[in-house]
Amino acid sequence: MKKILLMLFFVTFSATFACAETGGSEPIIRKALASGKPTLVDFGAGFCIPCKKMKPILDSVRTEYSGRANVIFVDIKEERDMAGTYRIMVMPTQVFFDAKGKEVKRHMGFMDKPEIITEFKALGVK
Repeated sequence: MKKILLMLFFVTFSATFACAETGGSEPIIRKALASGKPTLVDFGAGFCIPCKKMKPILDSVRTEYSGRANVIFVDIKEERDMAGTYRIMVMPTQVFFDAKGKEVKRHMGFMDKPEIITEFKALGVK
């Protein structure tokens, strides 16, 4: 519980005092959401243990679903403003968007590959 509260404080503090970034992940996310394909955006950081454990899973899903779905990782330590923009309270947080770019699911914490695949199937990805 203490770790969650500390992480919540960090994300809130970072988002509050973040300065605007140029470029970064925002244009990539916008392009993905306009692509007509379901999109998973995973918000985390390089120092986050569950985020590190998810990296090979995300890489695998990205490869497996290439051309059918978008998988994007945003390091909110590097792009602190993104935590506020997407209301990220815990790392990692996975946000799923449908083919129209509408947020349809949000999951906080570690998410394994079968869970991600289940969400993509629910979004019509084959």
